[in-house]
Amino acid sequence: MAEKKSWTTGRLDGKSAVVTGAARGIGRASAIALARAGADVVGIDIAAEVSPIDTFAPASPAELAETGDQVTANGVRWRQFIADHRNITDLRGISEAVEEDWGGVDIVFANAGIQAFKPLLEMEDADWFDQIENNLNGTANVLRVFAPLLVRRGGGRIIVTSSTQGQHGTKWGSSYSASKWGIIGLMKSAALELGEHGITVNAVIPGLIDTALTRHEDRYAQAIATGGGEATGDEAKDEAAARKSLMAKSPLGVPWIDPADVAPLVVFLASEEARMVSGTSFAATAGDSANVTA
Repeated sequence: MAEKKSWTTGRLDGKSAVVTGAARGIGRASAIALARAGADVVGIDIAAEVSPIDTFAPASPAELAETGDQVTANGVRWRQFIADHRNITDLRGISEAVEEDWGGVDIVFANAGIQAFKPLLEMEDADWFDQIENNLNGTANVLRVFAPLLVRRGGGRIIVTSSTQGQHGTKWGSSYSASKWGIIGLMKSAALELGEHGITVNAVIPGLIDTALTRHEDRYAQAIATGGGEATGDEAKDEAAARKSLMAKSPLGVPWIDPADVAPLVVFLASEEARMVSGTSFAATAGDSANVTA
């Protein structure tokens, strides 16, 4: 009996993709999915602490290397770079190296981001600026650096990661919501500008994803407070309470979504089938999108 192939097999043969935040989470899942579809992958990650406001363990070089192992298991090429996408000079060096070695890029998935929570009345400067700088300005840097490679290639696909919290307000999360809402504006503006070059630009809208960014005490406390409760400070108890609250809120009864459930959207938006899709958003939220009016 012939081996059953995935619906994505071969869709991206001969293409090359850049993925930021590739060490874990949505970045890793998407890098692997792009590789399964046939794309060579460049993985970029800071693989270190991004900001002192983060209350979760940072990604590591070993995790980025593990992504590479899973990518190359699909018979495609992999290159990895440890870099901070807030540093546009470093990104330009990466783009030059990739263009020289691989001849260019066809797909850009600007995905890297951080999340933290702090009430507006209690914010220090870092609580506001570090999320804006990393999530919004870092994403813009990736587009500014790699879009010219797509132009020289004669077209391509750009995908950015926003969030449901970029479509509605978030208690204690104003900086994160502002940064992710800004990414939607960036995406739509880039789609208007780059369409004449044969480049589509779209966003994926993840719900609450099962990653390091969501599985920690601060995020549990925020979810409990949103549901009208109060965190205890005991992480195990608060995780259980947050799970209950999130499941009650989710139309599909899901507290956290697997990153692999977002990756197929990335593959589709990177594919030829999505050639007429640009300037819009695709959500994997376990139904939370039903609470968004636009």
